[in-house]
Amino acid sequence: MKRRTFIQQTAATSAFIGLGGVSLQGCKTNARKLTVLHTNDVHSHIDPFDTDHPRFSNMGGVARRATLIETIRKDNPNTLLLDAGDIFQGTPYFNYYGGELEFKLMSMLKYDAATIGNHDFDNGIDGLHAQMPHADFRLLSANYDFKNTVMEGLVSPYHVFTKEGVKVGVFGLGIKLQGLVDPKLSKETQYNDPIEVSKDMVTALRNKEECDLVICLSHLGYYYKNSPKVVSDLNLAKETKGIDLIIGGHTHTFLPKPTVAKNADGKNVLVNQVGCYGVNVGRIDFYFDTAKNVTSQGGRTIIV
Repeated sequence: MKRRTFIQQTAATSAFIGLGGVSLQGCKTNARKLTVLHTNDVHSHIDPFDTDHPRFSNMGGVARRATLIETIRKDNPNTLLLDAGDIFQGTPYFNYYGGELEFKLMSMLKYDAATIGNHDFDNGIDGLHAQMPHADFRLLSANYDFKNTVMEGLVSPYHVFTKEGVKVGVFGLGIKLQGLVDPKLSKETQYNDPIEVSKDMVTALRNKEECDLVICLSHLGYYYKNSPKVVSDLNLAKETKGIDLIIGGHTHTFLPKPTVAKNADGKNVLVNQVGCYGVNVGRIDFYFDTAKNVTSQGGRTIIV
């Protein structure tokens, strides 16, 4: 990005924040329908791409995403907004503000939860910690143990959201940090096996919390064709039970609609990922009967 353009766009973004962002008010509805909106690997892309960009011409931008989200929330207030990590790193906004702008904007868009990607450690765990006061949403990670770090107590393994009586359990998973993040940046953060941790999460969410729907926010990667045994979203779906939806990140995989995978019980699991840089938003709708069982579901990718 050219320096002059960056300065002009920084001023415009500051004005956006000063005006209080967007209004996200919804109307009441009696429909037993849950809408899940999600992003991944936005990588500090605040503005739309230029019209002459070879791949993403005039796509993306936080303001456009805000308008889209507001419209969907007005149609269905029973909406969750989630992110699958790598919020930081990729434009001069991160170099200049260190993640403050990204967290403030996500808070204004009223994200409900996000998980932690490897690039969210790029300013070190201390840099991530410094931005936490600006995050008015939940950071979830079940397989990163932050004991003895500044992030201890600030990250939860899961959270339960209730929408029109439907209990939705959301938990987060992060990729193995070795080889991706300098230990000097992640410090004492410990990585635990995501598949084994997921089994514990499902048990807690299904049995203890009595959730009707379980969602995994994953920064493991969709699938590794050349390394099929590496833990990925498709492998996670195959080797676990009780997860309804895996929202992925890390591999920047563009899916036009969710992949339907089979879990260890032979039941369907939706796996979705919407590329990168905020050029798409994923949308998945779940419909429930009076007993809060899922009767139908459908998803698609929306271009921003």
